[in-house]
Amino acid sequence: MLTAIFSQSFTQNPENAAAEADNQMVISESGDKLSLELGKNLLSVRDQDSSFNIRVGNRGLSILESLEGSGRIVYEKYDKFEDCQLRDDDHERRDRYRRAGSFRGHWSGIEAGFNNYNYLRSMSLPDNISYMRLNTSSSFCFNLNISQLSIGLTGHSGLVTGVGINWNNYRFIGMNSITQGPAHIEELVPDRPSPLKRSKFSTLYLNVPVLFEVQIPAGYSNRLNLAAGVIGGLKLNAWTKMVFEDDEKFRANGDYNLNLLRGGATARVGYGNFMIYGTCYLTPWFRDQKGPGGYNPEPFEIGIAFTVND
Repeated sequence: MLTAIFSQSFTQNPENAAAEADNQMVISESGDKLSLELGKNLLSVRDQDSSFNIRVGNRGLSILESLEGSGRIVYEKYDKFEDCQLRDDDHERRDRYRRAGSFRGHWSGIEAGFNNYNYLRSMSLPDNISYMRLNTSSSFCFNLNISQLSIGLTGHSGLVTGVGINWNNYRFIGMNSITQGPAHIEELVPDRPSPLKRSKFSTLYLNVPVLFEVQIPAGYSNRLNLAAGVIGGLKLNAWTKMVFEDDEKFRANGDYNLNLLRGGATARVGYGNFMIYGTCYLTPWFRDQKGPGGYNPEPFEIGIAFTVND
């Protein structure tokens, strides 16, 4: 197949070769020099007088021959958006690629805020699960977004994804906790001499977002950042914790009838590396009719973020 491609390519005149520079493969020969290019820097092979170069993307190897006949191999790292041979009408395209490559999203970093849940878009829970009512001012969430991938569409917009750890604490108002009953989540009232001081339900998830972000220049070097998209979560752990007046503590890990996966919508707005974000999970939090009293609350959170551009 390669022989046929080479044979066909050598019969082309220079005008046809230049016209096909944007297609799959271009092969040119000039004197003792031979070059083969596949796509825009996808693959480039050049055989010259004193060197042989192989390039894949922005990495490559150069085999250099000295006057004494000996040779050496050099590992190369190229400009990611540098074209091997640019025609005059390609420079605008290269500049566009460079601008897209400069895009850096805002996901990696730390987030802190408050969380709660609603039922059927109402903050009022059914009376028979009043034991799930929360002290919102003490129900904290903390997120550590540990990695990020930015895919630039232009210099000021692109897609952002990554991986993060999501830790939610739901602190109950009543002097109770919850337990996994035979049919669904039930109220647990501790039978201990010492009164209950505080009680909470905690979850730990691995989060992966897909965001579309737009950056609007504002000020000397910072930008106004707007992002929205979807976010998915994988449950890692869940537990309850009770602290009594005599400082005795009790913690119970469990499944708590939670679904393994969850998904929702998220949005964020900020200036520079400071963001305000909100996330609402829309998929069922608990397994069907296995939640508190058979109901299925929908969790949400809102908070602030300090991001680190990669």
